[in-house]
Formats: sequence, structure tokens, C-alpha cells
Amino acid sequence: MNRKQHGVTLIELLVVIMIIGILAAIAIPSYRRYVIRANRANAKTLLLQTAQALERCYTNSSPYAYDSATCTAAVTLPALAPDGTYSVNGVITATTYTLTATPQAGQTQDTDCGNFIVNQAGTQTISGTSTVAQCWRK
Repeated sequence: MNRKQHGVTLIELLVVIMIIGILAAIAIPSYRRYVIRANRANAKTLLLQTAQALERCYTNSSPYAYDSATCTAAVTLPALAPDGTYSVNGVITATTYTLTATPQAGQTQDTDCGNFIVNQAGTQTISGTSTVAQCWRK
């Protein structure tokens, strides 16, 4: 007799589930690394906006001082990125400042770059394991 089989077997179903699992195991970590790299732009943007505001205040204050009343009123620290991925805080004196963008929430998994740091001289550094050039690349 000729019997036709209908449907799928358990082995076929397990093979499909295994393939989906392998694809997910590759795709999810790759996507997470991409999101972490993309969020680094938020840190750089927030740091440079804050630094620009401090520089603007410095040139408008008399005598020139980063910690003048004009600057402390114009620059609020800590500053939080709109999506909450980084928080900027800093040490501000009359003639210098050092601003640090610290990862928040899921961005704390970014051990490659870690904290982004900029000072009044425009020196850009990081606290992570990667190189400054890789993290601050344009």
C-alpha cells in the first residue's frame, strides 16, 4: 500500500528549532555590540555640547573663569543624555575643567570605551580597554 505522510516529524521540528537557536545565538550578541557602539555618539555629543557651553561662558565672563556665576547658571551638571545612556559630570575651576561621560543603564556593558573624558585643552581620553582613537573616531 501507498501511504502518504502528512505534517512534519518530530525530528524535522527539532532541526528547525536548533537552526533558529543557532541564528539567535549569533545575531543577538552582535546586535547588542552594535547598539553599544551607536550609543557612544550620545556621550561624545553631550560632552562636546557641555564643553562648548563652558567655553562660551568663559569668553563672556569678566574676569575669564569657567566657574563664574554666568557659567554655573548656564551649565547644569550632572547632565543626562536624552535616552539615558550617559551622564556627564565634571570638575570645574576658574581656569580648567574636566568633563566625564559615565555610561548608564545597559550602556555600562561597554568596557571597551568606558568613560569618555574631555578637558579645557580639548584633550579627549577614555577609561576603557580600547584605544582613544577607536572610541573618539570621527
